[in-house]
This record gives sequence, C-alpha cells and structure tokens, in this order.
Amino acid sequence: MANFDIAGIVQGLHDARQQWRQAHRPASEARGMEFPSREALAGIVAQLKGVLFPMRLGPTGLRQESEEFHVAHALDSALHALLRQVQIELSYSAALQQRTDTDIAGQALQATQAFGAALPEIRMMLDNDVLAAYQGDPAARSVDEVLLCYPGILAMIHHRMAHCLYRLGLPLLARIVAEQAHAETGIDIHPGATIGAGFFMDHGTGIVIGETAVIGQRVRLYQAVTLGAKRFPTHDDGTLQKGLPRHPVVEDDVVIYAGATVLGRITIGKGAVIGGNVWVTHDVAAGGRVAQAASREEGLGVK
Repeated sequence: MANFDIAGIVQGLHDARQQWRQAHRPASEARGMEFPSREALAGIVAQLKGVLFPMRLGPTGLRQESEEFHVAHALDSALHALLRQVQIELSYSAALQQRTDTDIAGQALQATQAFGAALPEIRMMLDNDVLAAYQGDPAARSVDEVLLCYPGILAMIHHRMAHCLYRLGLPLLARIVAEQAHAETGIDIHPGATIGAGFFMDHGTGIVIGETAVIGQRVRLYQAVTLGAKRFPTHDDGTLQKGLPRHPVVEDDVVIYAGATVLGRITIGKGAVIGGNVWVTHDVAAGGRVAQAASREEGLGVK
C-alpha cells in the first residue's frame, strides 16, 4: 500500500495559508470570514433562467397552465437564496474595509429587492438579444433554437443578471455569475461592461469585453474579438489604478468581424465596420470602414 506524507503536506498547506493571510490582511479578519458560494449561485442562476424563460429553460414537463405558479415559486426560492449570498458579500466587504456600523441585513434586502424588480427589464433586453441573433444569422431556424443552443445568448443571460448585481454594488457575486458563463462558453464579458439592447455575438468563442467597455444598441461581434485596454496607468508606488475608463466605446449598429482587437478608451462611431484580424487603437468615425491593409482604410477620423 502506498504511503504519503499526509501530515507534512497538511502542515505545508497550513504554513502557506498563514503566510498569505499575514501578507494580505490581519489574521483577526481572516478568522471565520465567509465567502459567497459558487455552487449556491449556480443553483440560483439556474432557477432564474427558468423564471425568465419558463417554457424553454424551466423544468422539463412544465405546462403553460402551470407557468405562473412555477415562476412565483422559483422566484421566491431564488431570491431568498440570493439574499443569503448578498448578505455574505456585504459582510465580507465590510470586514475588508473594517466597517462595523453597517446595516448588512437592511442593505442586503434592499439590493435583492432591486434585483428582483429588474428581472422584467432583463427579460425584455434578452428578448431583443435573441431576436438580433435570429435575424442576424441565416443558419438560425427559430428563436427557440437561438435561446436553447447559442452560446452568445447563454453568455448574455448571465451578463444581464451579473451587470445588474454589479450596479447594485455586488461585484464579487457579479463576477462569479459572469465566470460561470465564461467557463461554459469561452466568452469573457466583465460584469461591469455596459451593453445595449439587440446585442449579437456570432459564434462567440474567444470574445473578450472589458470592465469599462460601453456598447450601444444592435452591435454585432464575431468570434475572438477583443474590446480591451491599451495600457494600465499606475500610482506612484507602481500599483495599478483601478476603475479608470480604459476600454472602447462602441456606438450603435457597429459590426466587428472575427479576430479584431480594439484597445483603449477610443470610440467606434455609429454604423462603423471593423474588419477581421485588425488592430485598432484610434477613433473610427461614424460609418467608417477599417480593413487589414492600411491602404484600404476608409472613413477613418478622430472624433
């Protein structure tokens, strides 16, 4: 029978944890700190998908005459479970900031109520996304096929919910929800990104959208597009400055083809078309065209 140095490994892991805690926060804060549960959030999101689209993403065998009952029951269960995760994140945030006078329970309830109230608007935004995918893809046979099969739509279901959580001051929950879709689809959308209605990611694999990106209505991206940062400003001590606008602004009706890389706080004007595999680091005027060869650029200009 094989022998392993279990005691030595356990001690080594203990030492590594203690070294991390001493370097990054006081040990008194680390003890007993609870973190949001990825498993719990996965279950909550699954329930909420069935709330948003009960006949397509709800339980197998659901009949239309039972739809309202299912939505009410699943919504009540999901929101109560979410409330617990919100409380955990707010408590975690308060501990890191060494705040002790915070009404965690009241803030958590208010945030969860606001999230629930936003679900009808999220559903309408997603309807526009589904319709954009159906109308923009000649291979799509029905809106049901789009909703059930397209990874871009799955990513947007997660993003619309994650962005709401982000705006409610719950960035950790938002990031967990976003990364669940990233892991399943290969589409990486930061929950802070603002995305207008009718957004369509064709194929989608490898798309990256940064935290401060702003995307207008009826925008279409193809696989492997990056809306990223060009540089990362630092403080005097060399640490990164957080929260600065550093990702592109993409106005309405823009199309960006596969493999394009768009970097920095630049503006891609309304109706512009960015060709595949190009590198864009300057503004593109409304209606502009950017192709691979510089000699084929049309309508470029600084706004």
